[in-house]
Amino acid sequence: MESYKSDKVVIDHNIELIYNKLSNPSMFKEQMEKNMDRVPDEAREHLDKVKFEEDGISIDSPVGAVKLSVSESVAPNLVKYVAESSPVPFGLTVNLEAIDEEHTNAIAEINIELPLMLRAMVGGKLSEGAQKMGEVLARLPYGEM
Repeated sequence: MESYKSDKVVIDHNIELIYNKLSNPSMFKEQMEKNMDRVPDEAREHLDKVKFEEDGISIDSPVGAVKLSVSESVAPNLVKYVAESSPVPFGLTVNLEAIDEEHTNAIAEINIELPLMLRAMVGGKLSEGAQKMGEVLARLPYGEM
């Protein structure tokens, strides 16, 4: 299994708050419904394909529906999602580390089973994806969710 990690990002919130939000994806559903009018049309098209549920996130993709379910969580440091219905086995791990009461370090990690031939072709894109996921983690409005 290949692993692609983001750089460490600093989130300006308490580790417990972040963990509670990331380990319960249904929190994102409520946030999206409240703020959909502020989302640009282009992004809204993509978000229409995403469904947040209590135990995971479902995404309509070109290869069919993919569901990422919470497979493991260790309060307050770790949340793991695993793809249940994907042509390629993969998962997303979020590692959290408290800096102080109001700041948390986070690293996003994509773990994926790739045939050797595909690694060279898509490895760079997966590295970029892990970096972008880290950036998203840093920008989420945890205090408003």
